[in-house]
Amino acid sequence: MKSVEKAGIRGVRRKRNPMDITPESFFTDAELLREQFAKLINASDPKRIAIIPSASYGISTVAKNVDIRKDQHIIVAAEQFPSNFYPWQALCEERGAEIKAIAPEPGLTGRGKKWNEKILNAINAQTKLVALAHTHWADGTKFDLEAIRKRTTEVGALLVIDGTQSVGALPFDVEKIKPDALICAGYKWLLGPYGIGLAYYGENFNNGKPLEENWISRLNSEDFSKLISYEKNYQPGALRYDVGERSNFILVPMMIKALSQLNRWHVENIQEYCASITAKAIDRLKEKDFWVEDEQYRGAHLIGVRIPKEMDIEKLKQTLLKNKVYVSFRGDAIRVAPNVYNDESDLKKLVKVLTAQTK
Repeated sequence: MKSVEKAGIRGVRRKRNPMDITPESFFTDAELLREQFAKLINASDPKRIAIIPSASYGISTVAKNVDIRKDQHIIVAAEQFPSNFYPWQALCEERGAEIKAIAPEPGLTGRGKKWNEKILNAINAQTKLVALAHTHWADGTKFDLEAIRKRTTEVGALLVIDGTQSVGALPFDVEKIKPDALICAGYKWLLGPYGIGLAYYGENFNNGKPLEENWISRLNSEDFSKLISYEKNYQPGALRYDVGERSNFILVPMMIKALSQLNRWHVENIQEYCASITAKAIDRLKEKDFWVEDEQYRGAHLIGVRIPKEMDIEKLKQTLLKNKVYVSFRGDAIRVAPNVYNDESDLKKLVKVLTAQTK
């Protein structure tokens, strides 16, 4: 957003005169950022929010604090984003445990429903942790996190959510879903800059070990005069998991501005808006034999469109670019990602270009 860009420019100018940055400056904006993210996800305690540089950092922090045995396994969705796979793969290889990637059934009929059922059926007494996104990064398939949370609770497994592809456009309520951790990169649907993110850590991680040992995460770090009176204890809550240099005087103000705007808009309104501008387009595509997931099992902000078998996908890519229609191709799906900066005319243009290839 333009307001986020302006906040970044102000931050650069502020860094030009570092004598204006006081000891309090290292803490004030960080706390504002926690408060805004806590509000967005309905977390009652902002101190459960850690400031991280990336999704992989937040997920690796969880992996460092999971004690898994050889007879246990971790469940992920097939082909989920690598940052939510590699940390679990490394952990399982180190401990001799197994990672299970649950794939959708062949065919497209009832695909999302069946995929959710397979994940639920895979969770058993040997499941240590389930790591998923709310919506799959490749095609927008939505996972029923409330049902999955219920099942993980029954077997005593952890639930870790990568919210990068959904939080900020699809409502997420930590009080309702109760994840053990929620990790979000800031540059996607949170509309923030690259290189910063937020993570919520639940009670299971109250006494964990951070990825790094930095000065600001220690108790009483606000008192600069006593920083060399080395402190064994950490700051309360999830602050121990903050990245070093978390007070970034450029990225933090940008992220605050983005979250403040999202909280004013309300995420449920963004999701409803995306649904309103895509409804007619999806109906039209289905009429022309394109496949789109049932509404119950996808987000309105991230839609996977699969093309008719006879269509040349490489030719289609070039045609879309030529017509300045910008979408992503993930596997055999066209990933359409509308947001508040789009309107219905954008979707009409997409449909026009796609359907023209079926003639």
